[in-house]
Amino acid sequence: MTYAGMSLQAGRLGANSHSNDSLTKATKAVTINPQSVVDEVIWVVGDEPILKSDVEAMRLQSELEGVKWNGDPDCIIPEQLAVQKLFLHQAAIDSIDISESEIASEIEQQINYWIQQIGSKEKLEEYRRQSITQIRQQMHDDFKNRLLIQEMKKKLVKDIAVTPGDVRRYFESLPADSVPTVPTTVEVEIITMLPRVSQEEIAKVKNDLRDYTDRVTKGETSFATLARLYSEDPGSARQGGEMDYTGRGMFDPAFAAVAFNLTDPKKISKIVETEFGYHIIQLIDKRGDKVKVRHILRKPVVSAEVVEATRVKMDSLLTDIRDGKFTFEDAAFHVSDDKDTRNNKGLMVNNVNNERTSRFQMRDLPTEVARQVETLKPGEISNVFEMVNDRGKKVCAIVKLKNRVDAHKAVITEDYQVLKNVVLAKEREKFLHNWVVNKIKNTYIRMENQYKNCNFEYQGWIK
Repeated sequence: MTYAGMSLQAGRLGANSHSNDSLTKATKAVTINPQSVVDEVIWVVGDEPILKSDVEAMRLQSELEGVKWNGDPDCIIPEQLAVQKLFLHQAAIDSIDISESEIASEIEQQINYWIQQIGSKEKLEEYRRQSITQIRQQMHDDFKNRLLIQEMKKKLVKDIAVTPGDVRRYFESLPADSVPTVPTTVEVEIITMLPRVSQEEIAKVKNDLRDYTDRVTKGETSFATLARLYSEDPGSARQGGEMDYTGRGMFDPAFAAVAFNLTDPKKISKIVETEFGYHIIQLIDKRGDKVKVRHILRKPVVSAEVVEATRVKMDSLLTDIRDGKFTFEDAAFHVSDDKDTRNNKGLMVNNVNNERTSRFQMRDLPTEVARQVETLKPGEISNVFEMVNDRGKKVCAIVKLKNRVDAHKAVITEDYQVLKNVVLAKEREKFLHNWVVNKIKNTYIRMENQYKNCNFEYQGWIK
């Protein structure tokens, strides 16, 4: 059980605004399922409880991500959760809002990153034992809170700035062995080709979906039965294609447009094409701004022959570039299927601290791209390789290393922006630390006795 999605009250949290039985009230707010272990409220921050299960969930996630704690996690994790609640409460007071499209975009980036790491949507679904839609739903509240905290922090530090003099003084005050190292950065250009599904394969999938619709309409079988037998969405197929109540922003836009226009549970939608494949949808219920539907997903298969033909085509393009018939940049502009880089003539762009740059640290590149770039010298072009793009599609690709700046100790004349970012980050961190300390002073805090001997990062939790 988690309270990550609880609503936050917009009123001021003051030490005198709550009675001493807040911990008892918060405990009563936990819905107890007699079939499960009763959870435990270990902290209360304002009106918000922190549950033992919240701490365990964060510990598990940290282990999966390889996070190492600099201290006792039984003290660090509850404090981090408490700090998050302070920022979320302030975000509610300041009426900071995050759109569903922003949440969906962040979730898609995370899912596509996982797909790149694991190899395919199907492998991710198998590993998580959930469909992509179910993964999205599970991630929603956590990502909404993350974005709210990010926006709150950005608002708090938006007026903090540093001057060239501040940067110079910081650099001059550093001992020689403390001058930061600037990691190796690269600029990379890319061309991708997407293997195309044959029209015959698409026609076959659509004919199968029409046949399912006919069989349900004639009363020969149920939609749920066909979903269990034939749907290629493994998470929902086991539930007869059923997905729980879901908001529009959590669906693929094409899927949402059809699902939210259905009105008759007895009728089946037209065939819907999304980035995942082709669907038919049946309405179950609508509740407010959410809809509950069943669907059957079929995925046209890209044959090995089509993938190989795409590789051959890309090989031919690579030969022409190396023979000087046209430049890599011209080919990227006219041929590449990567719409994010095509207009940049193939140049990949990185977002760092909300600023766009063509420089990447190796760790920030897609895994397969980094593997190719590692062996290239500036100006060289890789051989053809396969990768999963940021939309989860397998593509054939070539990359060109435009520039590489090896790791080095920062020099103010060459790395001013790097040093400025270091100084600015330190000033913002100091401001936010002081903000948290002051916020704690005016917030009702209560914790179980076992936490009162912790060595906390912030002062004032124990009152």
